[in-house]
Amino acid sequence: MSRGREYDGAITIFSPEGRIYQVEYALELVKRGSPIVGIRSPEGVVLAAMEPQQSRLAAPGNSKKIYRIDEHVGVAVSGLSPDARVLIKQARYIAQGNRMTYDEPVDIEDLTSGVGDLLQRYTQNAGVRPFGVSLLFGGVDNYRISLISTDPSGSYRGHKATAIGRSSEKARKVLQDQFRDEITLDEAVALAADAIKEAAEETLTPENMNIATISASTKQFTSLSDEEVKKYL
Repeated sequence: MSRGREYDGAITIFSPEGRIYQVEYALELVKRGSPIVGIRSPEGVVLAAMEPQQSRLAAPGNSKKIYRIDEHVGVAVSGLSPDARVLIKQARYIAQGNRMTYDEPVDIEDLTSGVGDLLQRYTQNAGVRPFGVSLLFGGVDNYRISLISTDPSGSYRGHKATAIGRSSEKARKVLQDQFRDEITLDEAVALAADAIKEAAEETLTPENMNIATISASTKQFTSLSDEEVKKYL
C-alpha cells in the first residue's frame, strides 16, 4: 500500500502537504449536493433551494432543503440530509437556549459559530467522519442582517450573496453579474430564482423549488407558497 493511503484513511493525521483528505472528500460531496442560494438585501434575506428529483409516487414535501431555526433565522442545506438534521437540531438547541437564558433572539453569527464548533470537532477525533453537508444561515437579529455559510471543516464566512452545491459556479456567475448592494427583497427573490435556474439540471417547478425570506422589518421567517414561487419562475 502506498504511503499516501495512510493519510487518506486517517482523519486525525495531516498529510506531508498539510491536507486532511477526509475533510476534502466531504467538501467534494457538498459540491454534488442540491444547489442552494442565499442573498442579503437591506430589506432582509432570501434563501432558495432546489429539491432533488423524486419519483412521481413519492409523497411531496418530505425532502426539504430549507428549515426554520427560530422566528428570525432559517437555514438552507446542501449535502447529506441525515447529517444536516443533526446540525439543524443543534442549531435549534442553541437558539432556544439563548432565548431561555437571555430572553432575546440569538445572534446569527453566534449561532453559526456554535454549529461550526460541532462541525470542527468531527474533523479531529478518531473513529468519526466529517459531516458531509454545508449550511447557509440567513436571518435578522437585533444587530444586523446576516447571511453566513459553513462547510464540513467547521469554518464559516459571511456573504452578500452566494451559492453552494451542484453547478454553484454557474449560479454565482449570475449573482456576480446582477447583484447590487441596494437590491430590494422582492428583487432578491427573483435573482435567487434565476441563479437556481442557471444551476439546475432539470426543469424547475414550484413543487421542486423552495424559497424562504426573513424580512428586516418583521424579523419573521416566511416560506413562499407554490403560487408565490410560480410567479418568480
